[in-house]
Amino acid sequence: MTDDLAGAFLRQHRRYTSHQVAAMAGIPMYRARRFWRAFGFANVADDAVEFTDADVEALRTLVGLVRDGTYDEEHALLVTRSLGRASARLAESQAVLGAEALDQAGVPLSERPAAWRRRADRVVPDLERLLVYAWRRQLAAAAGRVADQETGTVQLAVGFADLVGFTRLSRQISETELARLVERFESRSADVVTSSAGRVVKTLGDSVLFVADTAASAAEIALQLVEVHARTRGMPPLRVGLAIGPVIGRMGDVFGTTVNLASRLTSLAPADAVLAGPTMAQELDGQSAFTLRPVERLTVRGLGELVPYVIARS
Repeated sequence: MTDDLAGAFLRQHRRYTSHQVAAMAGIPMYRARRFWRAFGFANVADDAVEFTDADVEALRTLVGLVRDGTYDEEHALLVTRSLGRASARLAESQAVLGAEALDQAGVPLSERPAAWRRRADRVVPDLERLLVYAWRRQLAAAAGRVADQETGTVQLAVGFADLVGFTRLSRQISETELARLVERFESRSADVVTSSAGRVVKTLGDSVLFVADTAASAAEIALQLVEVHARTRGMPPLRVGLAIGPVIGRMGDVFGTTVNLASRLTSLAPADAVLAGPTMAQELDGQSAFTLRPVERLTVRGLGELVPYVIARS
């Protein structure tokens, strides 16, 4: 079943060993394996016939990007790793959705292999086109944001939203109910963030990390997140931490003291509330859409003492 399914999705016959692929790409075996692992694939036995013409073409493309100076070796590996991570998560989610569709259709286990192959014939071409479309759109937006910036740090507002008591709740409900709750949380959070000109950096089941270009946008997103999830039946309370300052962006993720502060403030925020750092409060001071209420001085682990502010609507 596994081999048949692989062929259905790969759309090509396996005909080469890893050594043959490396030789056809014109590079040593160790370099070929570095790129293979960067994609997130495990090494295979030297004599295993696992590779297709598409594998050869992919390796030749990567090598060409290095040879013509578009990327050096390390940046080519970073690009490969980011593609591997993003596509692995996407593929896993689509496979699970496919399995759920077969479950809901009542397809018996004995008929699943044939059903999977029919599904592959139907969805792979369309999903491939949609994947390229979405990637081009996202790349255009990302390039527009960084085109006039120096590499390194950028000024961003960072928000970290976290469900209160999620671990305890996860022990009290079924796995199916938990999966549905997480799906609702992630999808509704993404809708709120993107509709208010923010960007979701990542979700971690019971939390979401987002960024925005301005303090006002981040504050509006944070308040909307609390409001939307408070109206969702069965959803635990939400708390949000906000900070603004220099942020290091790398491989689609964000790092730095500003991100750490937002995370720490989240753990200190009351349920159904938004807690912001002092610099964030200064940026919002005087804006009629928000009210700022200082709380008692707190010691934030790794960042010292500071006076945060609870943000609410005017």
